[in-house]
Parts: sequence; C-alpha cells; structure tokens
Amino acid sequence: MSMKKQKKEINMITDPPGRALLLFALPMILGNLFQQFYNIIDSVVVGRFVGEEALASVGASFAITNVFIAIAVGGGIGSSVVVSQFLGAKQTGNMKTAISTTLINFLTIGMVLGGLGLFFNTRILHLMNTPSNVFEQASVYLSIYFIGLPFLFMYNVQAAVFQSLGDSKTPLYLLVFSSLLNIALDLLFVLQFHKGVAGVAAATLIAQGLSAVLSFTILIRRIRTYETTELFHIYDWKMTVHMMQVAIPSTLQQSIVHIGMLLVQSVVNGFGSAVMAGFAAGTRIESICIVPMLALGNAMSTYTAQNMGAQKTDRVRNGYTACCKMAAVFAIIICIIMESLGDVFIRSFLNESSALEAFVTGISYVRFISFFFFFIGLKAITDGLLRGAGDVVVFTAANLVNLAIRVTGAALFAPVIGVQAVWFAVPIGWTINYIISFSRYLTGKWERIRLIS
Repeated sequence: MSMKKQKKEINMITDPPGRALLLFALPMILGNLFQQFYNIIDSVVVGRFVGEEALASVGASFAITNVFIAIAVGGGIGSSVVVSQFLGAKQTGNMKTAISTTLINFLTIGMVLGGLGLFFNTRILHLMNTPSNVFEQASVYLSIYFIGLPFLFMYNVQAAVFQSLGDSKTPLYLLVFSSLLNIALDLLFVLQFHKGVAGVAAATLIAQGLSAVLSFTILIRRIRTYETTELFHIYDWKMTVHMMQVAIPSTLQQSIVHIGMLLVQSVVNGFGSAVMAGFAAGTRIESICIVPMLALGNAMSTYTAQNMGAQKTDRVRNGYTACCKMAAVFAIIICIIMESLGDVFIRSFLNESSALEAFVTGISYVRFISFFFFFIGLKAITDGLLRGAGDVVVFTAANLVNLAIRVTGAALFAPVIGVQAVWFAVPIGWTINYIISFSRYLTGKWERIRLIS
C-alpha cells in the first residue's frame, strides 16, 4: 500500500501486540468516555435542575436509545472487519468499495429506523410499562432523538471505519468537540430557555449532527490518500451481503447488553419512579465503567482482522493474551473507585428532594456490579477476536444466551426478591457468554476462516 501523504499511525501488523493494542485502545476508551459523558450530562442536568420525574423519563428513554446506538456501533464494527482485512491484504480498491458501501447502507438504515421510531414512539413506551407521570416527557425526548438517528448512525459507522484504518485518534477529537458542544447546549436550553427534557434531547441532536458532518468530510479526505490501481465501486451489492454476515452478529453482540437493559427496564418500571431514577443513575455509571472493556474488545476485533488479512494468526494469540491482562488491570482499578466513591457518583445525579429509595437503589446496584467488570472484559475481548476472524456463529449464540439469562432472571425473580434480581443476573450472563466464546477460541477453528480472497 502506498499513500500520497504518510501519517504516523499504529501498525497492527508489525508493532509489538501489547503496545499496538494499548495505543490503539486508549483513544477509543477516551472517545467512548466522552460519548458516555455527554449522555450522562443529560441525566445530571435534568436530575438536578428539572427533577426526579424528568430523570426517570430520560432513564426510561436511555434504555431504548442505547439499543439504537449499539446497532450503529455494532454494524459499523462488523462491516469494518472486512475493511480491515482488505487493508491487511493490501487490497485498497476493495477497501474503498467496502467503505462507501458501508456508509450508504447505514445512512439508509438510520433513516428507516428513525422513521419507525417516530411512528412507534408511544407504543414502545407503553410496552415498557412506563409510568404515567413520566410518560409524556419520555415521549418528547424520544421523538427528538429519533429525528437525529441518521446522524448518530453516520457518526458511529464513520468512527468504526477510521478505527479499521488504524486511526483511533480522529474519532476521539470529534467526540471531544461534540461532548463540549452538547454540554454547552444542555445548559443553555435548560437553564436559560427552560426547555427541560426537550432541551437536552435537542442539544444531543445538534451536537451529533455537526460531528457526523465533520467526520464525513475528514473521512473522504483520508480515503483519497490511499492510492490504488484496482477498480473502485461506489456501491457493491455482493459486498453488502458479505459484510452483513459479520455486521449482523456484531450488531447483536454490541447491542446485547442494551437490549437486555431495554427488556429489563420494563421490570424496573414496575417498581415506580423513585426506583427508576436510582436505576437510571446506576446504569449511567455502569455504562462508563464498561467503556474500557468494550474498547479493548473492539480493538481486538480490528487487530485480529488486519492480522488475519496478513495471515499472521500467531500475532492474534499474543494480542489476545495481552488484552486480557489489560482488562484485569482496568477491572481492579474500576472496582476500587466504585467501592470507594460510588455513593458520591450516584448523588451527583439526584437532587435533595429525591426519594431515599432512589439513592439506595443506585448505590446498591453500583457497589454490587463493580466486582464483576472483569467478566465483561473477558467476554468482549474473546468476542472481538472471533468477530475479527469472521467466526460469528458461536459468539452470536453466546450473546443470545447472555440476553436470555438477564431477561428471564429479572422477570422471574424480581417479583420474589425485589429489584435486586435485575442486577444479580448480569454477571451470570457475562460469565456464561465468556465461557462459550472462550471454548470456541480454544478449538482454533477461527484461524481457518477466510472472509476475503
């Protein structure tokens, strides 16, 4: 591969595995933290400056919006596996075709899902047993969010493409910009214009829209730096089918946690708005804590795909071991922080008038789940390796088992032991998921799969 302008980027194929994965994952971790950060600002602003019911309405919406975020992220990562393998094999013409095909596909999907979301907005909330006192505000938040869904899809897919090219810094810079803009608009719309839940939703829409446009402009310039003598197509139907074979399972894997949260949210909603507010605060904090684990899994996916394209499977095994060690370090640090300061973080989401039950629910959830983040790290890394190799059947089944455990555990035992049943099922699902995927890794069958020729 030759380039018109050489850039200093991490080389997944030649750099030491541990160093390449860490340097690649760190910007992804920071970027995902910023993404979670500006989502959390929505909750903090409405919780402290609007009220408990407003926080509960955003929390109910959060379970739904996270599913769509996961679809965008998972689809982008799945499609970018093919991009990474073409890059590793130095087939830059096919790589460009794969990128443009991916962008067209997910712009279309974002528009279709946004339209469906607007149409079924209230029906979704009814199915989730959303309490009447928060229903209207949740509906307003979701309506505005669905309008911006195409922007969300395009930004996240473009970020995955950048990462497939070995560039995890550009998505970070764009997320920093988007986060700061979102915070400023949150404060402006809520404190100055008194728009409440609608204001924070509009702030998110504007920030994501600008980031998507900027990201597209930068990506087009980046693609043009890759020279090729191969034929390049704007769209390729056969490649779409090929990429969807990895993208669909990847979407399921990325969204499984959030689909579980969506289905479980209906159980939590039955305990009233105070428990909903506490659980919303707890899951916001959880979403931050698992960022390093999910980022390591996504880094492992890109690393595996590029090295599989270059036919260097030994490097994949070495990288896997290094990634698991990193996950252990992150898990220990996060657990110590949550056990020491979890109550402080929960209180930052709630104001003085919030019910004691909201505080107790949030603190109990965070302190329990913090002991088990290593298991989602192992799950994400192992799934990332299998996804990067194109070995999607077993890890898809493993994630479905994870989902089934979370949902059935909450539905069956919450009426018996209370809302605590919702979080008892979480680490069990993560662990079983990991055991199934790791068993597949040990067989070595993933080494013989070929996505490209």
